[in-house]
Amino acid sequence: MSNYSLDQYDVNGFAVVENFLTEQEADELRQAGLQVCRDAPDDDRKVFGLHSKEDYYLESANKLHYFYESEALDKDGNLLVDKMESINKIGHGCHLVNPIFHKYTFDDRVKKVAKKLGLKKPAVMQSMFIYKNPKIGGYVKQHQDSMYLLTDPINVTAFWIPTEDATLENGCVWFVKGSHKNGLLNRFVRNPVPGRGDLCVYEKPDLNLPKEQYIPCPVKKGSLVVFDGLTIHQSDINRSDKSRYAYTFHVMETEGTKFLPENWIRLPEGEKFERLY
Repeated sequence: MSNYSLDQYDVNGFAVVENFLTEQEADELRQAGLQVCRDAPDDDRKVFGLHSKEDYYLESANKLHYFYESEALDKDGNLLVDKMESINKIGHGCHLVNPIFHKYTFDDRVKKVAKKLGLKKPAVMQSMFIYKNPKIGGYVKQHQDSMYLLTDPINVTAFWIPTEDATLENGCVWFVKGSHKNGLLNRFVRNPVPGRGDLCVYEKPDLNLPKEQYIPCPVKKGSLVVFDGLTIHQSDINRSDKSRYAYTFHVMETEGTKFLPENWIRLPEGEKFERLY
């Protein structure tokens, strides 16, 4: 993965830092994800993919909320698979309520990378633990993260840390190299007409780039994949027998940047995103 170094970040729109965490640290992060899954409530399960219809999604900025794979539940919300292999992700305030997630979000190594990328006053907007469970780990459609985290000017950076090897078989991320230079192609916003349709809507149709434009980014556990919020990416369904756990969070540059009111994610009034440094 040396071709995708931090020195080439501005060209590629993403970079890989290998051995970012030790094997023991990656395992600690994975165990935190497993424990959160064990603690998941056994009622009122929410399917990821229907999130634009739920206040539960909009109210998750400073909480741990649970979102299940569609293939994990029957029509009545009962589990069709083992509980430990049922959740798509938890979010979006992992770093605020769990000490292990907080520890790695605000690690000095993260700060060092952010400074090298030129971030002056970054703040953590959201965080998630993504499970990508075996057999049913969901397809992540083509998108830019800045479609979901709206700032003016556009200034979002993603940090993605796999706690297991991310491979072609279990759903590694695929990027469109250099696509961060093409601007923002869509936006996911709070419905401007409350009470009519979904709580959040896309302003334009989904992206539909040919797969040939993508390059895969398989990485070892404990690596860091850092990418521009404008970089187009996706990941395939995980039909393998191995999971692909990853911890991810997003930061915005607060200096000279506004967080837009049409964002789906909002902290309670009076609270601010925690500064990385």
